[in-house]
Order: sequence, then structure tokens, then C-alpha cells
Amino acid sequence: MFETIVVKPIFNALMWLYSLIPGGDFGIAIILFTILIRFALYPMVKSQLHQTKMMRKMQPELKKIKAAAAGNKQLEATQQMELYKKYGINPFRSILILIIQLPIFIGLYQVIQVMTLHRDQVAHYAYAFTESLEPVKKIIENPENFNHTMLGFIDLTKTVFSNNTTDIPLLALAVIAGVSQYIMTKQTMPTNKSTKRFRDIMKETAAGKETDPSDMSTAMMGNMMKIMPFMMFFIMVSLPGALALYYVASNLVAVAQQHYLLSKDKEELEELADEVTPAPIPAKTSAKARAKKASEAHITRIVAKDNRKVKGR
Repeated sequence: MFETIVVKPIFNALMWLYSLIPGGDFGIAIILFTILIRFALYPMVKSQLHQTKMMRKMQPELKKIKAAAAGNKQLEATQQMELYKKYGINPFRSILILIIQLPIFIGLYQVIQVMTLHRDQVAHYAYAFTESLEPVKKIIENPENFNHTMLGFIDLTKTVFSNNTTDIPLLALAVIAGVSQYIMTKQTMPTNKSTKRFRDIMKETAAGKETDPSDMSTAMMGNMMKIMPFMMFFIMVSLPGALALYYVASNLVAVAQQHYLLSKDKEELEELADEVTPAPIPAKTSAKARAKKASEAHITRIVAKDNRKVKGR
């Protein structure tokens, strides 16, 4: 099932792109394939980044809700959910792109395995129209005709440390993967200016102090921004160069998309940020405060009626 739905479409898309490049270049085919994937995901990326911008804009309102709830966690959670609904924020939407990209990554790995270890099975994976392409015909006739390099010298089927040697171009790709991961994460970091470290927040929590969720989120994102680049570097070092190239190309396109979308319609977003939502009334409002609010509402109604009379004249 996975082979039919994921692996074969990826294989044939790559072979089609490969056949379009004079002389055949597997690396260029992967870059073109990655760009197509990223643009296919553009509507979801746009939706996700819209959420990121809205999350930034609603930070002051979240603080108002926290202050007004006065420790009432149930009230705070309810009002936060209402605020998310107002801004159209769905917490699960942000992981949708990752869920979609994971099968593509796994499928691409299997395609690389075919082109590295099982080139005699190309005909099994190729669709009829792909088999009719001249470069693919040559690979089926003689598997050695497949050009598994990029620009003629970067072997994309090898890992950085293979055959007891260090492949410098692939090492450079792994470094770029880490750096681009850092930039991509930093672009979507919350704008909360809290300087609290994660371990300090955990100490405060252990001491019984109340933790601000925005501080916790900022601290966790800060740690992720520092750790993820190193994780991705070591992962890319251990994978075939073709996967590292796909990841780097995907990250670079994502950085460009995020920069464009996060800076787009800046005036509109600033206007949204200026819209002040009245702070919710705490659950434990004093009788005096309730009476004052009722009085204000009564006066407002009287003024509204007088205005209508004046207009009627």
C-alpha cells in the first residue's frame, strides 16, 4: 500500500524530472522535486504562518485573560479557547505539514535505496509513460547508465563518512541543514520578551510558584532552536546525500516562504493588533464592582434612548 501510494509516485516524479535535465542529474532532479513539493504545500504553509502571526498578536490579550482569571484555571482555559476561536487558531494545524512531509521523506529514502542497491527493479517501479522516456529506457537496459551524482562530482548515494573517508560536499550539506533549521525555527519564534530559562521555570514550578504558559512556551522554543540544528546535522551525516539535499532544499524554500508570508500584509496585521478586546470579568467579582457595571450599563441604555429621541425630532 505504501509503495503504491507514496514510493511509486515519488520515484516516477523524480525519473520524469531526471529525464528533463540534459545528461541527467539526480541532484538537480531532487531540488526541482523539492521545490514542487514546497509549492504544493504553500496553502497549508500560509495557513500555518497566519496562525503564527495571530499567536504573536494575541499575546497581550492572553496576559489580560490570565490576570482577570485570578488563578481560576478553568475560567482561564475556557476564555483562552474562546480567544483561539476568535482568531481562527487550530493548535493541530501547525503539525499537519510535518505529518504530510514524513511519508515523503520515507518514500524518498526508499527510492534512493532502489537507485543505489536495486537498479534492476527500475522497471517494477516505473509507470508506462516513465518507461517510454529515453533516459529511463537506458537505465532499464543498463543500470550503470544512471547518474547518481549532482553536478558530476557529489555522490548522492553515499553518506558523509563512508568508505573510511570524509565527503566534504556532503559534510557541507549537513552543516547547511543545521543552519537552515536554526533560521527556520527562529523565524517562527514567539515575540514574548521573557528571558527566563527553562530550568529556572522548572525550579519555580517545583517551589510551588505559578508558571506563565507564555514563558514556558518561549523557553521551550528557545531550547528547541538551539538543539534542533545539532540534531539535524548528526541525522544528515548518517543519511545518504540525496536525503540531505532534499532536506536542505526544503528548508531553504521554507525560509524564503516564511520570510515572504511573515512580512506580507504587515499593515493589516498591525491593525488587527490594535483592536483591543475588553478584558473578561473575573469569576469572583465583588458585589460593588457588579453594581458599578450594572449602573454603567443602565446609564448607557438611557443615553442611547435619548439619542434616538433627538434623532426622531
